[in-house]
Amino acid sequence: MSFFNPLLVFAVSIILFVVLMYRRVGLGISLTAAAFLMSLLSLGISGTATTLLETCTDQVTLTLVFASFFIMLLSILYKETELVNVLTRSLGGFIKNPKVTVSLLPAIIGLLPVAGGALMSAPMVETEADKLGLDEQKKTFVNIWFRHAILPAYPVSQFLVLTAALTENSIDAIIVRQLLVVAVMIAVGYVVGLRKIRNIKPSETETALSPKTSLKGLLYSFSPIIITIVLTAFLNVNIAIATLIGVATILVITKTKLPTVKKTLKNRAVWEVTLAAFGALLLRNVTLASGTSEILGSALANTNLNEIAVLSIVPAVLGFLLGSPSGAVALSVPILAETVTFIPKNASLLYISAYLGYLIAPTHLCFVFTAQYFKTSLSRSYRYLIPAIIASIIAALVTYLIF
Repeated sequence: MSFFNPLLVFAVSIILFVVLMYRRVGLGISLTAAAFLMSLLSLGISGTATTLLETCTDQVTLTLVFASFFIMLLSILYKETELVNVLTRSLGGFIKNPKVTVSLLPAIIGLLPVAGGALMSAPMVETEADKLGLDEQKKTFVNIWFRHAILPAYPVSQFLVLTAALTENSIDAIIVRQLLVVAVMIAVGYVVGLRKIRNIKPSETETALSPKTSLKGLLYSFSPIIITIVLTAFLNVNIAIATLIGVATILVITKTKLPTVKKTLKNRAVWEVTLAAFGALLLRNVTLASGTSEILGSALANTNLNEIAVLSIVPAVLGFLLGSPSGAVALSVPILAETVTFIPKNASLLYISAYLGYLIAPTHLCFVFTAQYFKTSLSRSYRYLIPAIIASIIAALVTYLIF
């Protein structure tokens, strides 16, 4: 039983989380530290031990933790084995339209959910964007926007996997409600970033791979991701098992040596994301066990905000403040658990709201790194990002109302 006011405990824990995040402490450590502090102050030592044991042995936790581990392992192995270079070269040789190429390059790299990974695609985008005469702000927009446009419906996104686990929905049920948003995001990205740009023909002096060679290279380099997506989205294989098979595929086709595997396992990002998955579920369980979720739900109910407003505003604000969709979802779910029922449409709106808030956050690493790379300011980039975000939010609300 808690000797402290549950709302005060929650507030102190969240303040700790926010302070750690803004001091560049990893998301995993920040979430776990906040969860333990809340648990110790609310449930005591014995209650904390019970909640910790229940979380560690829960099937949802095990699936989420292992899936997050293998997703990050797959992403980093793409870079360490240089398979990502084969992927981008093959794509460039297969597609001759600079507008299509400049859109697809960040989208393809975006399938590898590495923190700040927009830096991987920025140099490639710059080469194609220079051909089109894009200025620094549009280069920043194109790299950021197309990198993130398809992720709301990407079944191997750790953000989506986390949302499905926390709201106890299937990944497919959330994805199907994101398809309109993704379509709008792609269309808006073209209209805002590329529509008025004059296309050019590739120079006859440019050397490129033949279409046949490019297609072979594309299938070879993309196969680990394709296999993972097919297993998850079409064969309903457990996401943790599917991503494990994806990792095994990349190890086999690249004949990865043991030193490379060891180097990948030493990468802090692998363990940081894995710990974040565990910390998010622990925080949810502590918030529910302590009764804090019920109190917060009652407080929100007294504000007379309707369900759409609550599901849109709370996660979007948290996503913007934290610069982390995982953190925003991890906090939003227990806060709203007593106010809304997480049927698929509610889980979907919560997820996309957190995601869009995070997308334009000044602490979003991809945004920061891209702006730095193209030597422009975040504020100047907002002239393109804000209209695109508004259109995407409208698409999300329309989906919620009709589906």
